[in-house]
Amino acid sequence: MAGEIIHTDNAPSAVGPYVQGRRVGNYVYTSGQIPFVPSTMLLVGDDIESQTLQSLKNMLAVVEAGGAKKEDIVKATLFIRDMNHFPRINQVYADFFGDYKPARSCVEVSRLPKDVYIEIECFAHID
Repeated sequence: MAGEIIHTDNAPSAVGPYVQGRRVGNYVYTSGQIPFVPSTMLLVGDDIESQTLQSLKNMLAVVEAGGAKKEDIVKATLFIRDMNHFPRINQVYADFFGDYKPARSCVEVSRLPKDVYIEIECFAHID
């Protein structure tokens, strides 16, 4: 089996046949995190700002459960439903990461699980 399964109650439970993340050696890989509040498994809100922030918080919760921290994130991938949201997503993302900036990709997709606006995944490296 490849790596240790990561599970935390601070991120939404998997809604399919996958895990929240895996740690392989010094790397932490997250599954895509959608903007559900972990304690309720309900959507955080219907605006892109709240959905972006919740997805980032969920992603970080998995990273931290794997033994890494925000500054260990090497690359993030954002899947978004509407590229017109990009400037607002960027503002929330910039505020969340502050001076630290991981590599990033952002891709517009036609649909996401549970019809959310955004899903975010990442991988981190622990020194």
